[in-house]
Amino acid sequence: MSTQRPPATTPRAENHDAAERTPAFDVFDHGCPSRPVLAHLTGRWGALAMAALREGPVRFNTLRRRIGNISDKMLAQTLQSLERDGFVDRQVLAVMPHHVEYRLTALGTETAAKLYDLIEHLERHMPDVLDAQRRHAQHQTTAE
Repeated sequence: MSTQRPPATTPRAENHDAAERTPAFDVFDHGCPSRPVLAHLTGRWGALAMAALREGPVRFNTLRRRIGNISDKMLAQTLQSLERDGFVDRQVLAVMPHHVEYRLTALGTETAAKLYDLIEHLERHMPDVLDAQRRHAQHQTTAE
């Protein structure tokens, strides 16, 4: 079975009517709009924010503490990107003083589950990664 993707301009096979044709997306195409979305999700803070939001609605400062070592500015930018892409919903609560909660949308919940699978996979295999890093470092010092 071939794993090659169709070009980004090829209509999806299930849409035969020209009016219903939707272009396929190819993240390997530098102009594809899926590329920046992937960067938002898998960047340094996006994956951590998505994973932390899996636990349910959370306020900004709680999320910042959960992620750790992230500035207010970077967390705000990350959440704005994820909100713009449709993964996160920002809700202003009508209390005094105003509180803002962040939660995953339906798309965000599905996407966060996949990211969390990757996180669990990484955590499970960290001994292998650390061994590989040690071997690499030893090889680098013996090669010099």
